[in-house]
Amino acid sequence: MAEDPYQALGVNREASADDIRSAYRKLAKQHHPDLNPGSKAAEDRFKAIASAYDLLSDAEKRARFDRGEIDAAGQERPQRQYYRSYAEGAQGRRYQGAGPDGGRFEGEFPEELGDILGEFFRARGGGGSGEQVRMRGQDIAYRLTVDFLDAINGASRRLTLPDGKELDVSIPPGVEDGQTLRLRGQGGGGIGGGAAGDALIEIAVAPHPQFRREGNDIHVELPVSLREAVLGGRVEVPTPRGPVTMTIPKHSDTGARLRLRGRGVAAHAGQAAGDEYVTLKVAIGTFDEALEEFVRNWKPADPRRAQTEAA
Repeated sequence: MAEDPYQALGVNREASADDIRSAYRKLAKQHHPDLNPGSKAAEDRFKAIASAYDLLSDAEKRARFDRGEIDAAGQERPQRQYYRSYAEGAQGRRYQGAGPDGGRFEGEFPEELGDILGEFFRARGGGGSGEQVRMRGQDIAYRLTVDFLDAINGASRRLTLPDGKELDVSIPPGVEDGQTLRLRGQGGGGIGGGAAGDALIEIAVAPHPQFRREGNDIHVELPVSLREAVLGGRVEVPTPRGPVTMTIPKHSDTGARLRLRGRGVAAHAGQAAGDEYVTLKVAIGTFDEALEEFVRNWKPADPRRAQTEAA
């Protein structure tokens, strides 16, 4: 039985959508399998957290869960019922009749139970109404690793399932590591004409050799020459959507940080595009005799003394 989603995320039933999102992000980072290699407990915990967030982040499903209409796994809660008549279907049974108090009811059971009850009623000479069981299919979970830039900008990827079936997955711009995408109707088949379940795609974002993400902002280190740092100049800078030209101010030093507006995570879900922060890293490069001669006769200020005085 799935864990209560509120307990899984450590929030109360009055928690806001922001509280739920914040709790999910914190726990997902803590228990992500990539950060806990070989830990089955962490993997199971991560799946429980993702499942809980999937339910509580959907306002309609959260309301249905709170009303007791669906369980923690998002499945319809079965009713306890008594049956005296039945109808056979291709994949299962729907039973209807009267309970001990004379009230009318109808309900659905899986094929195996339908077979048992059907045999029982046939043995007693019961008749059928011709109706079928209609049950929604199961949701099925998958994991898809996507490139860092595809997660930032959005993309379309094809997922091959264990049975050989292929799903085209649309990766929305700004998708985060550990986020779960839902593909409606791509899960297990329904019974008796019931709706198919959904495919739940957990996204794992691969790291990038240059870029690092913080929220909607992108951070990158940019090597610059001593000449560019001292005299300034225009240089080419990589961004998630291609290189751009940026001006390096005169007298820049290692650690100086410049901002490129709107060059971070692409605009998504009503949010503006993030920024890219470029941290300069002065690289001396190849030494030559002229540079050595200049440095030999140069009397710069002591940077360690300046640091001590500032402290």
